[in-house]
Amino acid sequence: MIDLYYAPTPNGHKIALFLEEAELAYRLIRVDISKGEQFRPAFLEVSPNNKIPAIVDHEPVDGSAPLSLFESGAILVYLAEKTGKLLSQEPRARFTTLQWLFWQVGGLGPMLGQNHHFNHFAPQPVPYAIERFQVETQRLYNVLNKRLETSPWMGGEDYSIADIACWPWVNAHERQRVDLENFPAVKNWFERIRTRPATVRALQKAQAG
Repeated sequence: MIDLYYAPTPNGHKIALFLEEAELAYRLIRVDISKGEQFRPAFLEVSPNNKIPAIVDHEPVDGSAPLSLFESGAILVYLAEKTGKLLSQEPRARFTTLQWLFWQVGGLGPMLGQNHHFNHFAPQPVPYAIERFQVETQRLYNVLNKRLETSPWMGGEDYSIADIACWPWVNAHERQRVDLENFPAVKNWFERIRTRPATVRALQKAQAG
């Protein structure tokens, strides 16, 4: 059993998508970040950076005490290693997948997150910031589109943790003022993942509570 500390954000959705794809048993523990629950001492023991997602694996691979992990990229790699799913063991495919995972963690997520913030949450408009992060958002979508013009999935021939990491951010494209019609390869990829049974289940659980 895995405890998933979760909020319905792109980073939270990543781990739910993996757990549903891998058909792992998990308990979803909601953290209401609007009420500051991410700063509670019990949660900080699991996620010292006071961010979701985080997990506690009660049956870790080493068979010892429960293992807690934070940072979505690290969690995805851990779960892929544990299950042997969604991350190839063939070196070339493996590191192709990991480079796109790290691209998401270091670029796509943070830049689109800033886009969300300055477009929707900043207490007053900051035109320079809005323009800066909108331009960077468009650049990153172009990078993603070029990748998907030449490969069916981010990591190559197979669906992987790189796709799982990127998709929830693209799922928020309307909030980013992005029209997927301008990125046809991204749109095709987006729709293929949106209709996967595991994606449907994960989003239904997010909406349920």
